[in-house]
Amino acid sequence: MLDAGASRPSRASPRLGQPCAGCGPGQRRCPGRRRCRRPGRAQIRAMAAGRARVSRLLRQLQRAACRCPSHGHTYSQVPERPTPGNTDYAFEMAISNIRYGEGVTKEIGMDLQNLGARRVCLMTDKNLSKLPPVNAVLNSLAKYGINFQIYDNVRVEPTDQSFLDAIQFAKKGEFDAYVAVGGGSVIDTCKAANLYAASPSSEFLDYVNAPIGKGKPVTVPLKPLIAVPTTSGTGSETTGVAIFDFKELKVKTGIASRAIKPTLGIIDPLHTLSMPERIVANSGFDVLCHALESYTALPYNQRGPCPSNPIHRPAYQGSNPVSDVWALHALRIVAKYLKRAIRNPEDREARANMHLASAFAGIGFGNAGVHLCHGMSYPISGLVKTYKPKDYNVDHSLVPHGLSVVLTSPAVFAFTAQIHPERHLEAAEILGADIRTARIKDAGLILADTLRKFLFDLNVDDGLAAIGYSKADIPALVKGTLPQERVTKLSPRPQTEEDLSALFEASMKLY
Repeated sequence: MLDAGASRPSRASPRLGQPCAGCGPGQRRCPGRRRCRRPGRAQIRAMAAGRARVSRLLRQLQRAACRCPSHGHTYSQVPERPTPGNTDYAFEMAISNIRYGEGVTKEIGMDLQNLGARRVCLMTDKNLSKLPPVNAVLNSLAKYGINFQIYDNVRVEPTDQSFLDAIQFAKKGEFDAYVAVGGGSVIDTCKAANLYAASPSSEFLDYVNAPIGKGKPVTVPLKPLIAVPTTSGTGSETTGVAIFDFKELKVKTGIASRAIKPTLGIIDPLHTLSMPERIVANSGFDVLCHALESYTALPYNQRGPCPSNPIHRPAYQGSNPVSDVWALHALRIVAKYLKRAIRNPEDREARANMHLASAFAGIGFGNAGVHLCHGMSYPISGLVKTYKPKDYNVDHSLVPHGLSVVLTSPAVFAFTAQIHPERHLEAAEILGADIRTARIKDAGLILADTLRKFLFDLNVDDGLAAIGYSKADIPALVKGTLPQERVTKLSPRPQTEEDLSALFEASMKLY
């Protein structure tokens, strides 16, 4: 018999998932008169089996999923939850309107008429001003009675001073619309001219990326800008980024804001038919690295800090499921068509597809960003000594942007592949590597070797040494990379100054 003060098992039903007072650890049944709602071992085993069945089903669905760019496996999955800490939890996509088609340039006059434009600035460079793409634009403007002024002093690989010259022209002209006809240099210059003409009281460094400039958000309304790319590389017709050489520091930097992206990008593959071989090659290398870097960039929900206001969310946000689609699709086009486009100027299919790939990669990296190849490329271009590339009609030393980017790519991706090696291995497979027996830990070396073979087949200079650099230049190259935090922080693997030195040294010779 129990003492009067002894406790009895509770007769009241406990809350769901809670044992009653009589339940003890490891007991199979409740000792009380009424069964509690604590799950027994059989129920636990049943629930575990159910969870296992759900997990197996999800894996089967992923393996069976369509691999096309619109529905493909890893890039169609719901994003992971944000990591702990002050990291972002959202991403957004901002791109220009795009119009594609052979001969579509003839519609520009109608576009400007539809916009009600009365005073148009047409920007290009002196070489292009004599070529068919500019003539096509001029014919359309004349046909529809558009009043315009030409600015053809754009510098190939622009500087802060060449930006300022274009800005001064735009301020004096009081234009209500802009047309940029050229490669990334022309389109970026026109973006800057439009921005500062719309904000005449701003100082030049106000909108330049920190830490070189103040990196202020753009809050003023800009005029319409129609971009007509004539190269297949920068993707500038889709992005809110304008890059220039800051001569005082001998580094490249830029302006990055969704507000400066073109209103419309006119992608007319006819304009690519007059591009010389090495310009096609170097432009294509930019597409290649845009795709590779944006796909392997730090995921958006691991980038910090989380902005306190959406206006402060950077244009380069980190890899995300939408940018992944465009990056991978662009990479597949590069793998199939770049060599053909370089070797045969009459291959209209190849050149048209590379023109599209440039825009596709632009949509990807314009929102995800790039990382080490681009961050390291800026001092490579800025510290150029005497190198003058074939097929570029310029009066100054120049390392083309695409070349400066791709020369470090084998070393960079061997370095970054420790993080997300499966993405690096996937990229290698797209570029032609046989990965059937590959080990995941070898992903970086496999992608690096695949890139070296790709570049060797296209007669690319044998590393930084071939364009005038030596080991003695490495400290200056590292110093020039450090201010590029806007992009280097998007590397999936953090890097020290010693890491950067090693990457530059490994890039001195490729083959």
